[in-house]
Amino acid sequence: MIKNKYIYPKLERIDTEIGRHYLDSTNNPVPSVTTVLSGTSKSKDGLIQWRNRVGDEEADRVIKQSTDIGTAVHEAIEKFLNKESWNDFGDTSDQIMAKNISHKFVNDALDGITEIWGLEVGLILDNLYAGTADCVGLYKNVPTLIDFKTAKNIKKRDWIEDYFLQGCAYANAHNVMFGTDIQQIVILMVDRNLIFQEYIVRPTEFSYLTRKWKNRLIEFNNKYNSQSNTK
Repeated sequence: MIKNKYIYPKLERIDTEIGRHYLDSTNNPVPSVTTVLSGTSKSKDGLIQWRNRVGDEEADRVIKQSTDIGTAVHEAIEKFLNKESWNDFGDTSDQIMAKNISHKFVNDALDGITEIWGLEVGLILDNLYAGTADCVGLYKNVPTLIDFKTAKNIKKRDWIEDYFLQGCAYANAHNVMFGTDIQQIVILMVDRNLIFQEYIVRPTEFSYLTRKWKNRLIEFNNKYNSQSNTK
């Protein structure tokens, strides 16, 4: 299943006051895709209101729990796809949840991956952006950027456009770097109720979302370049 068709770069991360960045091939810091999306998100006010409502301690607890579960699940999926031992979890409630979600991925969510070109793939466009894609390869024999997501509850498609924009950013970087023609994004999501949902972006929508991603990148650069210029 795994074919190492491409040599992917290792990303060197640096944290700045405006979020995660990576060094490109000229040692120039460029923002991560997630930094661009969070820095231009229209839902940021809602997150601030939620934090104010529940308090910092509870907000930090919820975020850490989600991060811990997501990280454990991603590690298990990567090991499974690499044909390594993957079913090694602790006995805390979060680890048990991660184990159950991982089993759901393994049993029901990964069969469509027919060929893997890379896992945890570093992608960079010099002077623009960088990031790490979960999986690149063939999904049902179509070149695809694949992302694995965990959630408290399965989300409506309209609520996860930023996931699609993230995938488009990675796919476009891969196409530039390696001359591929990836125009399909697949999000595989399992929630804490162990419900699996597949979301697919096909070529027509891919073009539209790529334009939206480029506009978000321009917005980010205009916003933060102007801020740095006023300091």
